[in-house]
Amino acid sequence: MTTLLSRRGLLACGCGLGAACFAATSLPALAASPSAKKTTLGADEALETLKQGNRAYQTDSPVRAVQGRERRIEIALGQTPFVVLVSCSDSRVSPEILFGRGLGELFIVRNAGNCVDTAALGSIEYGVSQLGVPLVLVMGHSRCGAVEAAIDVVKNNTVYPGSIGRMIEPIVPAILSQRDKPGDYVENCVRANVSRVVNRLRSASEPSLLDPLKAGMLRIVGASYSLDTGTVDFFDEA
Repeated sequence: MTTLLSRRGLLACGCGLGAACFAATSLPALAASPSAKKTTLGADEALETLKQGNRAYQTDSPVRAVQGRERRIEIALGQTPFVVLVSCSDSRVSPEILFGRGLGELFIVRNAGNCVDTAALGSIEYGVSQLGVPLVLVMGHSRCGAVEAAIDVVKNNTVYPGSIGRMIEPIVPAILSQRDKPGDYVENCVRANVSRVVNRLRSASEPSLLDPLKAGMLRIVGASYSLDTGTVDFFDEA
């Protein structure tokens, strides 16, 4: 059963909204039939689908997201996501919500600071090579705690307990690259960290990423999400 989602709640046609229910933004559903082995969307179409969903999210427009019992049964035996989405674990950054997507559409790799370690890289390669995903989106966000922690390490030689220090180590080069740059230091570092990951993936030597990139069948894009406005800025689309 299709439901209507907005940033402020779930809207159902039986809730007294009448005809307003039918004015919900009609975002493209998953571009694959139940028997398809991978999405039929190309990289450009996948990217535009995300942009359209985020535009609807910014205006609180209800969207028809594919979820519920019928959708769950439909995809129980296989998935056909159209994007691998590498994002931060921050509880305020929920990809399905801010892009208006439903079950089986986003193959999400999340950890603090949207870093890519061995497990994350393997997950990305699996999404591309085994699931046929045409787009990888690496997304940071404003006031990222992991980035701020890495800044604290650089500025104040702060030592974090347990595995936290090792987790943020890969972010440090991005922090160092933004010293003395104009603009908001934290936001500059967030974007530099995204670009670092994007460039790493684009220069990967693994055939599972390199071959589809060379063939034009895969795009790897960077973006940053604003906690204040709900806007996703796609700033690294090469």
